[in-house]
Amino acid sequence: MAASEKLRFDVKLAFGAGQFAEGLKNVALTTFLLFFYNQVLGVSGSLAGLAVGIALVVDAFTDPVAGSVSDHWKSPQGRRHPFMYASILPLMAAFFLLFNPLVSSELGLFVWMVAFSNATRLAMSLYHVPHIALGAEMTEDFHERSKLVGYRMFFSYLGSLFTFVVAFLVFFVPTPEFANGQLNAAAYAPFAMLLSILMGITIFWSAWGTRSVIPSLPKPPDEPRPSVGQALRRVARDIRAAGENRSFRWLFLGVLVVFAAVGVIAGLDLYVFTYFWEFERGTMLVVIAAYVVGVMLGTLVAPAFFSRFGKKAGLIFGATSFPLFQSTPIVARLMDWFPENGDPTLAVLLTVLRLVQGACTAHALVAFSSIVADIVDEHELESGQRREGTFFAAVAFSAKATSGLGGVVAGIALDVIAWPRGAHIQSAADIAPETIINLGLVYGPVIGAFGLFSVWCYSHLRLTRARHAEILEELAVRRAGSA
Repeated sequence: MAASEKLRFDVKLAFGAGQFAEGLKNVALTTFLLFFYNQVLGVSGSLAGLAVGIALVVDAFTDPVAGSVSDHWKSPQGRRHPFMYASILPLMAAFFLLFNPLVSSELGLFVWMVAFSNATRLAMSLYHVPHIALGAEMTEDFHERSKLVGYRMFFSYLGSLFTFVVAFLVFFVPTPEFANGQLNAAAYAPFAMLLSILMGITIFWSAWGTRSVIPSLPKPPDEPRPSVGQALRRVARDIRAAGENRSFRWLFLGVLVVFAAVGVIAGLDLYVFTYFWEFERGTMLVVIAAYVVGVMLGTLVAPAFFSRFGKKAGLIFGATSFPLFQSTPIVARLMDWFPENGDPTLAVLLTVLRLVQGACTAHALVAFSSIVADIVDEHELESGQRREGTFFAAVAFSAKATSGLGGVVAGIALDVIAWPRGAHIQSAADIAPETIINLGLVYGPVIGAFGLFSVWCYSHLRLTRARHAEILEELAVRRAGSA
């Protein structure tokens, strides 16, 4: 195992770059997918949300399977890398077809959305779960792990930023027919083609660039190859064992709730910036990108914050900041404390608030994955088994709740507030004022309040830096005795 030794820069860079693909996929599915099928193609919000929800249910099964199978996989390329390579072509094809439907009826579009969102998620699970599990295996050092997660989160949000930039500056530009370029259905296929190609390139780079660590990684248990039934029972056993860890239960519950809330917000971003704030394309890009840039900056300083205050403090700080900054602008507008739409000061205020929100929230994002890696060590001490894949399958699943459960709630919310759909809805003038107010309430204080629940969950964590150091010492003694 890589134990406490420092990792080379090129290895950390390649590992982090692999998350660029996840960033591309996340923005496409959370920000553009619901808008594309609902507002552009005319699928009802509830039906589009249901399609996303079905994909989440599938994820609940595929992510643990991907994690458990890779935990026990034996090959000359190690436990994780074969799955990373195998995901590339299926992911590229499924993602492109998701945004290039070959049907036109509402039922046909619903079935298409279900089929290819599931195929996209399945292929991403094949890559993403082994990839983030690999990060927990590459080092056991408390600080090095935080840095490694920082690399991964930086590239994830770099991918998110890239997606927003090319979307609004290249593909969804205004035309004589579509003043709001994101309503142009023909722009989505080339948009998806570019993203799918970049996904394939960065995934290959990550797998190839980290191949040097394979000899030093933990080996799977020496056991005979199981039958399909035995493998499924082993998956269930691994999941049950992970759920028995108290630290992990509280962490996973808190993150699942907050990520679902983030998913609702992301699913409504285009609606809010187009109709509530009435931003032009360039202003919309700047305000949306401000949060992403903030997260990228936050990932750079989070490890230093953890060194001084601990990972739990970073987790609670970030989790508290997100709902606070999410609700403030909406409440201020409804109380007439903000400038009117069209006033340049409004865009400046929102840009600054979202930049700070992202920088603060990044501490929770980095702390979460880093703490899970520490929990894997705690679990090994308690059970004698290392299950990085199983634990990080839960990480992957909670992240997908952003576009899964969040998409379901966002779609239903649009129907509940009677949001009009169709490409002819060009501006706020086409929508009843009370409907726009209800959109703001859902997007801000209603969903933001759920983020506070996660803070309560995180307060129950007991795995401190000192305790983790003790765990590593005890594991070192045990491994030396069994060598």
